[in-house]
Amino acid sequence: MAAAVRLAALDDLDALTSYNMAMAHETEGLTLQQGILRKGIEALLTDRSKGQYFVVEAEGQVVAQLMITYEWSDWRNSRIWWIQSVYVHPDHRRKGLFKLLYDYVKELSLEERAAGLRLYADASNHRAQSTYKAMGMTTHYNVFEDMTE
Repeated sequence: MAAAVRLAALDDLDALTSYNMAMAHETEGLTLQQGILRKGIEALLTDRSKGQYFVVEAEGQVVAQLMITYEWSDWRNSRIWWIQSVYVHPDHRRKGLFKLLYDYVKELSLEERAAGLRLYADASNHRAQSTYKAMGMTTHYNVFEDMTE
């Protein structure tokens, strides 16, 4: 299977929406509001200051996705890139597609002089945590939140 990473485009909106719905249900048992999600993805796709989606395309189909958003680090005088919304279609898992996405984004972050990459995973998502550790990522912080929605 020939697979290539590319920057997502507005034409990918349906796939990104579908994959985010599946990811939220799979990893956290959440059912997202599809209309709000779709508008949120569209807002990011049309305004790169919010972040960027990258997709893996194989045989003309989007089979994996990864989104980055940005955090300003005054300590480092640089951006930290947050990896979010990672999803690989079940038929294409365990084929190195997350690694392909991760390596692509890591190289791009180096070119852009980002301070580094971060991500968070649901505490119960042990498979994801194992994958991230295998990629050489480490944990240093606990993430706390006070969400209004």
